[in-house]
Amino acid sequence: MISHIVTAAEEAGLKLPFPSFVFGIIAISTFILLGLITFSYRDVANRHDHKSSNNSSHH
Repeated sequence: MISHIVTAAEEAGLKLPFPSFVFGIIAISTFILLGLITFSYRDVANRHDHKSSNNSSHH
């Protein structure tokens, strides 16, 4: 009886909307995009150096 349940579950299966490797490509692309966004904020503190120098003299 258990083998009939397992067979029925295998027949139902999981149908993916596209091949499984595409999920990996989407994940890698997302991480690369987020990395580029993060990288674009490099050196932002140095662009506003005049603000930090004035504030440090008041403390």
